[in-house]
Amino acid sequence: MRVLNPDSVPEYSSTAAPEGSWTADAGHRPPAARVSDLVTEGHTVLVRCTRPAGQEPRTDLPPAPPGIAGAVPVEAAEEVALATVYAWAGASVFVTAHPERVRRALDMVASVRGERPPAAVRRGLA
Repeated sequence: MRVLNPDSVPEYSSTAAPEGSWTADAGHRPPAARVSDLVTEGHTVLVRCTRPAGQEPRTDLPPAPPGIAGAVPVEAAEEVALATVYAWAGASVFVTAHPERVRRALDMVASVRGERPPAAVRRGLA
């Protein structure tokens, strides 16, 4: 799985990658079913977890209770959550403004799916 910054990936006018490419650009925050369909067709799927240019973040959400989510910006949490769902659906290239957080989440998804061994194995015996 690859994690890229938004500045390093060109913006295409349509939701498809250039002709002749096996990479399909699913676009900004696509439905998980679309990602799954593209993977089933045999494409390497690129998803953009960032907001499209000009789309404002939601302001109607209540503020987080003190001490619960104050250290993590809402935008970062959204992008990490989206990336985990897309990874589970089979996407393998992710564009995000929070690459370190997304990389950790993708490593966790790969471990849960059995695609890579966990970083540390602990036995829980009493």
